[in-house]
Amino acid sequence: MIFFAAIHGASTCFVWGVSHHIQKEIWKWQSTGRIYLAGAITLVTGLVIYVTSLPQIRRMKFEIFYYTHHLYTIFLVFFLFHGGDRHFYTVFGGLFLFSLDKLLRVIQSSPRTCMVSARTFPSKAVEIILPKDPWLKYMPTSVIFMKIPAISHLQWHSFSIISSSRAENQTMSVIIKSEGWWTNSLYDLIQAEIEKGADKRKGIPVAIEGPYGPASLDFLKYDSLLLVAGGSGITPFLSILEELNSSSSKSRYPSRIHLVYVIKKAQDFCLLHPISHLLVNHSTENCHLNLKLFVTQETQAGVGIKELLNEFSKVRTLQLDTVCANYAVHGPESPSCMAAIVGMSSIIFLIFLICFNHVIIPSGKHSNSSKQKAPSWIVDLLLIAAFVLALACNGLVAILLRWRRLKKGIQPISEKDMKPLDLSSAEIRNALEEHEVHFGGRPNFEDIFGMFQEETCGSNIGVLVCGPESMKESVAAACRKESNCFKFGGGKRTEPCFAFHSLNFTL
Repeated sequence: MIFFAAIHGASTCFVWGVSHHIQKEIWKWQSTGRIYLAGAITLVTGLVIYVTSLPQIRRMKFEIFYYTHHLYTIFLVFFLFHGGDRHFYTVFGGLFLFSLDKLLRVIQSSPRTCMVSARTFPSKAVEIILPKDPWLKYMPTSVIFMKIPAISHLQWHSFSIISSSRAENQTMSVIIKSEGWWTNSLYDLIQAEIEKGADKRKGIPVAIEGPYGPASLDFLKYDSLLLVAGGSGITPFLSILEELNSSSSKSRYPSRIHLVYVIKKAQDFCLLHPISHLLVNHSTENCHLNLKLFVTQETQAGVGIKELLNEFSKVRTLQLDTVCANYAVHGPESPSCMAAIVGMSSIIFLIFLICFNHVIIPSGKHSNSSKQKAPSWIVDLLLIAAFVLALACNGLVAILLRWRRLKKGIQPISEKDMKPLDLSSAEIRNALEEHEVHFGGRPNFEDIFGMFQEETCGSNIGVLVCGPESMKESVAAACRKESNCFKFGGGKRTEPCFAFHSLNFTL
């Protein structure tokens, strides 16, 4: 779009330059027809947005990319003045839904809640526990957007939820690894609160938007699951494991799960702290979990899962007061409520637009001539006014709905104590021996797939990967090579069928 807009603008300026009318035409804001100055502003704004979206800027200077893209409001308004209302209606439907969604998201994320508690890990990672409404349900691998005003009033960051709404009715959790300025500031903030005495600690306000996630769990309905994670890519799998462990026996979920976790240093193993009870009791009523851990940048002899689990004693817990906000996370409005708001918005917009056209641009016997006398930019302003008023009316409705939820407040939250793991019993030691720890090397996915074939002969296997792109490519290649589920004839399939799924949360 920007490419063709640039050709359009350059060719127009070339024609004006040849006829020596460029200065006269470019600054003209005529009453009817196309407004060329508005077109020039639209083109320049679009070029600025395009340049800042290039990978070299987007990844290295993300804030420049993010804040510059808010110029889309200027781009769209002047596009309306330049192209006219008839051309603008071609994109109006999508723009109306986008603006309504943006408004509802701002209203949803405006009330601030407080952290219930937090944990810090030796690898400079933080687990944050937030209050949620007991009626809020979400799917595994869902994400939330989080803003902490104590760090920044403008920055929002997305994180995978590691808890299950089936297992935890009153809280939801995320794990955040310190890898940048914002996450390091969060870790330092939690550490500073831990160092304070219990009587001097204050609540930490948090603004939450979401959760957003998949519409169904069809990607989990396999006979077995092979989960491959690298580094902080383990977070969506934690919610999957919690969901499978808390599901009823009647649910058709995988009964056998292999988790392949690749980390750089042994201290990164602490990210598995939320599922430590599953590692100790790897075979439960609902699923059988087996872990293969690969530590690529360290070499340690005689270190197994038991020794790594003992490192969980270094985890520090912070209990906070929730007096700073009487609000729990309620999540987005229901689909039926959203559909009603969209329908009402459309009707209100049409009513305002019709009223404005009849009042400000009166129609009589010569309605066509009277409308032609009205400047085109006035018609455009009427369109914008009806648009804004429709959004404002529905924003008021959304605020009232949110206010009703705010009146409920936060119900008393029962604190969940993480008891130290007892690794002394013979049964637990035997269970831990089934897990594998490998130092100084990367996993051979072809061997892992081959071993899985022997254990799950004749079953459908879901392969879920979250991590670096190189890891995803390696797993995809092994999955394609080892999958032998397509056979001719009507005989029963006797070899596994691997179904590949990639989880990605990066820009």
